[in-house]
Amino acid sequence: MNNKYELIYEGKAKKVFTHDDLDKVKIEFKDDATAFNALKKEKFEGKGKLNCLISSRIFEILIKSNIPTHFVQLENENIMIAKKIRVIPLEIVLRNTAYGSLCKQTTIKPGTSLSKPLIDIYLKNDELNDPLITKDRIELMNVLSSHDLELIINLTLKINVILKSFFENIQLKLVDFKLEFGYDTRNNILLADEISPDNCRLWDLSQNNDTILSLDKDRFRNDLGGLIEAYSEILRRINNFLKTN
Repeated sequence: MNNKYELIYEGKAKKVFTHDDLDKVKIEFKDDATAFNALKKEKFEGKGKLNCLISSRIFEILIKSNIPTHFVQLENENIMIAKKIRVIPLEIVLRNTAYGSLCKQTTIKPGTSLSKPLIDIYLKNDELNDPLITKDRIELMNVLSSHDLELIINLTLKINVILKSFFENIQLKLVDFKLEFGYDTRNNILLADEISPDNCRLWDLSQNNDTILSLDKDRFRNDLGGLIEAYSEILRRINNFLKTN
């Protein structure tokens, strides 16, 4: 990154830099993979580029469906230009199929299709280990108004409909995903962060048997190997679909 741009923030997977336009930022995707609140870490060459390209394509698909996002354009394969936002410190997780923490915290068996999407909200706070949080607690802490929370929940449900259908077209099952939102300089709520195999569980539907083939960060979490191959396969399917549709 050119020295004239100042580092504003560095997270586990991305660095955010200033932009010539004060209302925008440059987001550089890192090759780092982290799991279990960064207790497990590793670097995978090319991972940042894959997540940047996958996120950009998905943001473009959502923008076409009138979802307000922070995405502006790609600067190069590793860097996207985005609108500058004030991050809302909540992680919105939508689940279509039971897996992961939901099964550890309830009696629901892994792989159970949920009769309707379940939305879980977590407080974005590393010190507290990103705890599951209720609407009343969100109100109590003045994180955001109940009106804005409702707006975010409705947006998340709309995004799920669009993404579920899109991923099915490329033979992927959208099991669950995590979203983050923020306010732009005019106080509009925008979808932010990234949408990639780092924060979506995606299972391969082109399998001929009942074996689950994860094409997402579970390959790293569960020591399955083949992370870069899985992410590359997702990008390949997205690009092929977009070329022909």
